[in-house]
Amino acid sequence: MEENRLYVGGLPYNYSDEQLREMFSQAGNVVNVNIISDKFSGQSKGFGFVEMSNAQEAQKAIEMFNGKEIDNRKITVNIARPREERGSDKGPGGRSGRRSR
Repeated sequence: MEENRLYVGGLPYNYSDEQLREMFSQAGNVVNVNIISDKFSGQSKGFGFVEMSNAQEAQKAIEMFNGKEIDNRKITVNIARPREERGSDKGPGGRSGRRSR
């Protein structure tokens, strides 16, 4: 597991990669920033990922920014978990529980 990759949730929809990079650089060296956006509309989904240069800086960023308010939205910052560890509400075969008609 990458201890230096952070999940950042609850971001204002108008927040940019550059704003996020600037904010997290207060905790250390930011290697990469990626705010996730809708592939069709281009609108931010309100969350993203920040990669710090090491685990200590990532931990410092969590302490500094988890629960912080930006534009009246409280953000969540924690260690990003790989997709397979996040759990899923989908049943066997990767399908949701609904039957198709």
